Amino acid sequence: MFKKIANKAKQLGQKAKKFVKAKIQKIKTTIKTAEIIMKCQAHSALAGTKAEAYVDTGVKILIAVVIGALLLTLLYSLFKGTIMPKVTEKVDGIFNYAG
Repeated sequence: MFKKIANKAKQLGQKAKKFVKAKIQKIKTTIKTAEIIMKCQAHSALAGTKAEAYVDTGVKILIAVVIGALLLTLLYSLFKGTIMPKVTEKVDGIFNYAG
């Protein structure tokens, strides 16, 4: 009687061990798959800069032009006169035509 109980307990223990081992293997596979998917997503996110560089460069140029214009305006208002006489002559020459 005790042998039957012991054998039955042993069989149940082996079944439980196989079940747990299979579950652990399934979890490992799921984690590995998720890792691969996340790695691919991260790689594509970092590599996907399609037109970003063009936009960044355009914004930088626009900022530089605006800051330059502000500085030039500040200099003109600070000295209240002609800062670059050659440029002033050229601009006056362009718009002062007798046509």
